[in-house]
Amino acid sequence: MKANVGDWLVIKGTTTELADQRGLITEVHGTDGAPPYVVRWPNDHVTTVFPGSDALVVTAAEQEQADERARHKV
Repeated sequence: MKANVGDWLVIKGTTTELADQRGLITEVHGTDGAPPYVVRWPNDHVTTVFPGSDALVVTAAEQEQADERARHKV
């Protein structure tokens, strides 16, 4: 997994009752984009994260496209 500052870390919900969690990557401490990442969550909580297999990194552009698709769902 590799990330850049400004990318989004998405942690997939593991059940239908648990929504995906998304946070903005504000720092990358590993070499060549590797974890750990400092992530700011929507509630402004900031954590250092070593993502597991339930996580993925998306670019700001990819996240913007996903948000746009979600806004246009019927």
